Amino acid sequence: MNIHEYQAKQILKRFNVRVSEGRLVEEGPNLEDRAEAAAKELAAEGAKIFVVKAQIHAGGRGKAGGVKVCKDAASVRAATKDIMGKILVTPQTGPEGKKVHKIWIEHGSDIAKEFYLGLVTDRSTNQVIMMASTEGGMEIEEVAHHHPEKIVQVGIDPTTGFMPFHGRKLAKALGLTTEQTKEAVPFFANFFKCYMEMDCSQVEINPLILTTEGKLLALDAKFNFDDNALFRHKDVVEMRDILEENAQDVEASKYDLAYIALDGNIGCLVNGAGLAMATMDIIKLHGGEPANFLDVGGGASKEKVTHAFKIILKDPKVKAILVNIFGGIMKCDVIAEGVIAAARELSLAVPLVVRLEGTNVEQGKKLLSESGLKITPADGLADAAQKVVAASKGAL
Repeated sequence: MNIHEYQAKQILKRFNVRVSEGRLVEEGPNLEDRAEAAAKELAAEGAKIFVVKAQIHAGGRGKAGGVKVCKDAASVRAATKDIMGKILVTPQTGPEGKKVHKIWIEHGSDIAKEFYLGLVTDRSTNQVIMMASTEGGMEIEEVAHHHPEKIVQVGIDPTTGFMPFHGRKLAKALGLTTEQTKEAVPFFANFFKCYMEMDCSQVEINPLILTTEGKLLALDAKFNFDDNALFRHKDVVEMRDILEENAQDVEASKYDLAYIALDGNIGCLVNGAGLAMATMDIIKLHGGEPANFLDVGGGASKEKVTHAFKIILKDPKVKAILVNIFGGIMKCDVIAEGVIAAARELSLAVPLVVRLEGTNVEQGKKLLSESGLKITPADGLADAAQKVVAASKGAL
């Protein structure tokens, strides 16, 4: 799960990580008046420069025209009018872009230096990696590709936690002075504490700035959370913005379906993450492209399977569907009932290939064969992949 920049700053602030102060303005009546009023409130707090930022779940907003620096409240008013409702196209949005529904207006900062600071879980070492770079403000992927020597990493054992020497190593790599290091070490420690206590999978501050007064400040922040731990963080769940998510993803979450949209044209309905990955791999091996990852889980009901079908068919790119089920806890006859119900309810018009194995497989195959629906049975994984790829190309 992702959140907006302004929400990320709210969380960082709770952990005593210094952030720039601001005000949120959402789309709606009297937009320009509310934006100007927000700027005047910030001015009363001492702001001399204002930054108007589009709030979307993607980086590269500045280059797309989603960030504007303003000198007064009137300029903030004009910038807000210009950005709100705009479709921003960045390398992270894809060609369709994202529409701006919210804007964050914040204090401008006097920047002496810009850095990058990030945290990510490294499963290969069972550690949390804190990364820092002097190339703040740039895409860290670009820095890693062209200047990997400019990224320093420290591995932190989660059982012992962040230690002062971790912070001193990072501060030295960033070229901070002794006085600046004294502030940086607790800053890094609080950042790590936030990451651990909020069950994050990745957090970035980019840029992390050093002000002309020698203070470290998170000028922008991006959070990714471990979805499996969100039950512990109801406050984070409430931050979810479904306007920023794929419509199928939102629908899938309502029925506890693991769904990820992809770029291909073969819909996949599978039980078990491992089998779902293997199904996508063998589709590609036989020359096809999966349209999605969809795991209905080990104990899916007839209703859940029906909803899974509906989600797959909402993707206009889908030209064929492969149902690949190994019945363990889930029984093949239950899956068959769900497939038949969905096909009838939705007047299924795309080719459907079904491969069933496991518990009650014969009952399941019998239900499918007697349904009167145009369903192509498959006897193995390779056979299923070959048939669905042919179907997606109109050759079945």
